[in-house]
Amino acid sequence: MLKITMLLGALLLSVIAFIFLNQLCEATDKKVGETNMTKEELKKKLTPIQYEVTQENGTEPAFKNEYWNNERQGIYVDIVSGEPLFSSLDKFESGTGWPSFTRPLVPGNIVEKQDRTLFFQIRTEVRSKKADSHLGHVFKDGPPPTGLRFCMNSAALRFIPVEDLEKEGYGEFKKLFEQKHL
Repeated sequence: MLKITMLLGALLLSVIAFIFLNQLCEATDKKVGETNMTKEELKKKLTPIQYEVTQENGTEPAFKNEYWNNERQGIYVDIVSGEPLFSSLDKFESGTGWPSFTRPLVPGNIVEKQDRTLFFQIRTEVRSKKADSHLGHVFKDGPPPTGLRFCMNSAALRFIPVEDLEKEGYGEFKKLFEQKHL
């Protein structure tokens, strides 16, 4: 009876070890969102702050990031997938030290999720749809016409100037900037 118990115990430990190692391998090899990149490939592609923000839900320092005071015309895309996310036409100075927008450029490219990571506060997190990158948060204290403030991390974004939209494959958005000048 003792041998059977020891054998069953060893078998149970082997199954648990197999499950644990299998999950560990899947976590390392898992593709990010709908991209074809693993977490390890992303660590090589992105800077440490870009990885921390997009993959580990981090936040970059206010007023010490690339786009908080960018006034050039163009669009902002996901640093991981290239999904078009925001336009400079909807960017405003929020005084927070992060780039802020009144609305997304392509609403279907963002996903909003409830965020309860801060003690006694519920926020709305904003993530990219394809890459599932953490982008920032949306608040209901923005200017008209939406009353929303999409407060984003520069580290999650790549800026495409209006003059490079066609070259970068985003030519469909050029007309937005031409219409503004009519």
